[in-house]
Amino acid sequence: MSANTAHTVPPFPADVPSHLLSIIDYRKLKDGDGLELDKLWMAATRHGFWYLVNHGSVTEAADMFQLTSETMALPLEEKLMYEQGDNGKSFGYKAKGAYVTDSAGNVDNVEFFNVAIDDALSFPHVTHKRYPPVVNGRMEPTVRPFVIKTSEICKTLLEAFEGRLGLPDSSLCRLHFANETSSGEARCTYSVVRPPLDSHSQNRVSLLAHTDFGSLTVLHNHRVGGLQVLLPGSDEWKYIQPLPGHLICNIGDALSIFSGGILQSSLHRVVSPPGEQLTCERISVAMFLRPSRSVILRALVESSDTIALAVNKHRRQGGTMDFDTGSTMSEWHARRLKNHRINNVKRQGPNTWLAGKGTEHSKLACTA
Repeated sequence: MSANTAHTVPPFPADVPSHLLSIIDYRKLKDGDGLELDKLWMAATRHGFWYLVNHGSVTEAADMFQLTSETMALPLEEKLMYEQGDNGKSFGYKAKGAYVTDSAGNVDNVEFFNVAIDDALSFPHVTHKRYPPVVNGRMEPTVRPFVIKTSEICKTLLEAFEGRLGLPDSSLCRLHFANETSSGEARCTYSVVRPPLDSHSQNRVSLLAHTDFGSLTVLHNHRVGGLQVLLPGSDEWKYIQPLPGHLICNIGDALSIFSGGILQSSLHRVVSPPGEQLTCERISVAMFLRPSRSVILRALVESSDTIALAVNKHRRQGGTMDFDTGSTMSEWHARRLKNHRINNVKRQGPNTWLAGKGTEHSKLACTA
């Protein structure tokens, strides 16, 4: 395996349906620029996805891309020594074909390796799990700086949302950065469509349609497309074009629930790359920020009149979203992971896949 270089990767095709996401300037957010905060708020409440520029994490991401290539080049037998398993644990390796992509039991074409944020910050102390030597060797120079920098970005975004949601200062930050473990993780992802190709290769689902489990996802995509989003009110899947130097950020279930549905957790998936990129290696690096494990997923109605009004309006209009799940973040995460695993679906039947859904509308969950 080799990391893609600009001269070997065909350009993202101009003739495929793509979303024109808002581009948010991180430096302006940090400076409290009101117009930039307005742009972020509109993107987060309408679509739940946006680009972020001037984020200052290009170097950290480049090192993580190199780690991705090194880790995925390990023999499969070694990677499987660190497999996640079927019991709702996400740290470690996920092999191709371990997740279902639909209720028929078709499987995914993506492998990835998750490193717990807690393990990166506590290294060499093991908080959750041990990792391969190639990961441990890069934990301090590569993974930890990436986690620290991305956490800073996430804190800035959470602080912006606190203000617009009418929450007291640090309300959201305390749910994520308390002195407690979380299921947050950094992820190295790799996939490639191998010949021989058939008529279905171009639109093959590589990773199931889902909403993200936690609060914020920060994604560095490595030139090759494949991410598609089904925005609220739309019935058409469209690509998110990877752009140099642009992070792709999105809202997850936890933040949507905390906000009473004001912030959008949109359905997305990974399919085979479009056009001439079809057989290119797709490499990406992401961090998933999730609340502390014991945090209950429910709307913060006691802390914000804005959120309370949104929940009441949703209920008056006959909405079905559950704003008091009764689940801890740990329970929510484990349930969804377990029910995505092909081994559990084989044992328990196709409804297991549907039980792994989060805040998706039930109709979308059945047809996506």
